[in-house]
Amino acid sequence: MSDHYTYRVTWSAEDEEHLGLCAEFPSLSWLAPTPDEALAGVRKLASDCVADMRANGEEPPRPFADRVYSGKFMVRVPPEMHRALAISAAEEGVSMNRLVGARLAGHRQHQ
Repeated sequence: MSDHYTYRVTWSAEDEEHLGLCAEFPSLSWLAPTPDEALAGVRKLASDCVADMRANGEEPPRPFADRVYSGKFMVRVPPEMHRALAISAAEEGVSMNRLVGARLAGHRQHQ
Protein backbone atom coordinates (compact mmCIF):
# COMPACT_ATOMS: atom_id res chain seq x y z
CA MET A 1 0.00 0.00 0.00
CA SER A 2 1.25 3.45 -0.88
CA ASP A 3 1.76 5.96 1.89
CA HIS A 4 -1.06 8.46 1.43
CA TYR A 5 -1.13 9.63 5.03
CA THR A 6 -1.20 13.32 5.97
CA TYR A 7 2.05 14.57 7.51
CA ARG A 8 3.09 17.86 9.00
CA VAL A 9 6.40 19.10 10.35
CA THR A 10 6.48 21.93 12.85
CA TRP A 11 9.01 23.46 15.21
CA SER A 12 8.79 22.47 18.88
CA ALA A 13 10.10 25.38 20.97
CA GLU A 14 9.82 23.23 24.09
CA ASP A 15 12.05 20.50 22.64
CA GLU A 16 14.09 22.83 20.38
CA GLU A 17 13.70 20.37 17.52
CA HIS A 18 11.44 19.77 14.56
CA LEU A 19 8.37 17.66 15.25
CA GLY A 20 6.93 15.27 12.66
CA LEU A 21 3.20 14.48 12.99
CA CYS A 22 0.69 12.25 11.17
CA ALA A 23 -2.97 13.35 11.18
CA GLU A 24 -4.31 9.79 10.86
CA PHE A 25 -2.22 8.67 13.86
CA PRO A 26 -2.52 11.59 16.32
CA SER A 27 -0.60 9.74 19.04
CA LEU A 28 2.54 9.41 16.87
CA SER A 29 5.28 12.02 16.68
CA TRP A 30 8.99 12.17 15.88
CA LEU A 31 11.52 14.75 17.05
CA ALA A 32 14.62 15.47 14.96
CA PRO A 33 17.15 18.26 14.38
CA THR A 34 15.98 18.91 10.79
CA PRO A 35 12.55 19.02 9.12
CA ASP A 36 13.57 16.27 6.66
CA GLU A 37 14.62 13.96 9.49
CA ALA A 38 11.40 14.67 11.42
CA LEU A 39 9.32 13.81 8.34
CA ALA A 40 11.32 10.65 7.60
CA GLY A 41 11.04 9.58 11.24
CA VAL A 42 7.27 9.99 11.54
CA ARG A 43 6.73 8.31 8.15
CA LYS A 44 8.75 5.29 9.30
CA LEU A 45 6.89 5.25 12.61
CA ALA A 46 3.50 5.31 10.81
CA SER A 47 4.66 2.55 8.44
CA ASP A 48 5.75 0.39 11.39
CA CYS A 49 2.43 1.05 13.12
CA VAL A 50 0.47 -0.01 10.01
CA ALA A 51 2.56 -3.20 9.74
CA ASP A 52 1.96 -4.00 13.43
CA MET A 53 -1.77 -3.39 13.09
CA ARG A 54 -2.01 -5.65 10.04
CA ALA A 55 0.05 -8.37 11.78
CA ASN A 56 -2.48 -8.25 14.64
CA GLY A 57 -5.49 -8.42 12.32
CA GLU A 58 -6.40 -4.76 12.87
CA GLU A 59 -7.43 -2.38 10.11
CA PRO A 60 -5.18 0.70 9.93
CA PRO A 61 -6.84 4.11 9.55
CA ARG A 62 -7.78 5.08 6.03
CA PRO A 63 -5.76 8.05 4.77
CA PHE A 64 -7.70 11.31 4.58
CA ALA A 65 -6.50 11.68 0.98
CA ASP A 66 -8.25 8.42 0.03
CA ARG A 67 -11.59 9.26 1.67
CA VAL A 68 -14.54 10.68 -0.27
CA TYR A 69 -16.16 13.82 1.13
CA SER A 70 -19.64 15.02 0.15
CA GLY A 71 -18.98 18.66 0.97
CA LYS A 72 -21.86 18.66 3.45
CA PHE A 73 -21.82 18.47 7.22
CA MET A 74 -24.21 19.60 9.92
CA VAL A 75 -23.17 22.03 12.63
CA ARG A 76 -25.31 22.82 15.64
CA VAL A 77 -25.09 26.40 16.91
CA PRO A 78 -27.04 28.36 19.50
CA PRO A 79 -30.24 29.95 18.13
CA GLU A 80 -28.78 33.45 18.64
CA MET A 81 -25.80 32.60 16.41
CA HIS A 82 -28.13 31.10 13.79
CA ARG A 83 -30.14 34.34 13.77
CA ALA A 84 -26.98 36.48 13.51
CA LEU A 85 -25.70 34.38 10.59
CA ALA A 86 -29.05 34.62 8.80
CA ILE A 87 -29.04 38.40 9.22
CA SER A 88 -25.42 38.70 8.02
CA ALA A 89 -26.16 36.55 4.98
CA ALA A 90 -29.23 38.64 4.11
CA GLU A 91 -27.31 41.90 4.53
CA GLU A 92 -24.52 40.61 2.28
CA GLY A 93 -26.98 39.21 -0.27
CA VAL A 94 -25.63 35.65 -0.12
CA SER A 95 -26.92 32.32 1.10
CA MET A 96 -26.11 31.27 4.64
CA ASN A 97 -24.16 28.30 3.22
CA ARG A 98 -21.97 30.65 1.20
CA LEU A 99 -21.48 32.99 4.15
CA VAL A 100 -20.51 30.21 6.57
CA GLY A 101 -18.32 28.48 4.00
CA ALA A 102 -16.45 31.71 3.36
CA ARG A 103 -16.02 32.35 7.07
CA LEU A 104 -14.71 28.84 7.61
CA ALA A 105 -12.22 29.52 4.83
CA GLY A 106 -11.23 32.76 6.56
CA HIS A 107 -12.73 35.16 4.00
CA ARG A 108 -15.45 37.75 4.17
CA GLN A 109 -18.03 37.80 1.42
CA HIS A 110 -18.01 40.87 -0.80
CA GLN A 111 -20.61 41.68 -3.40
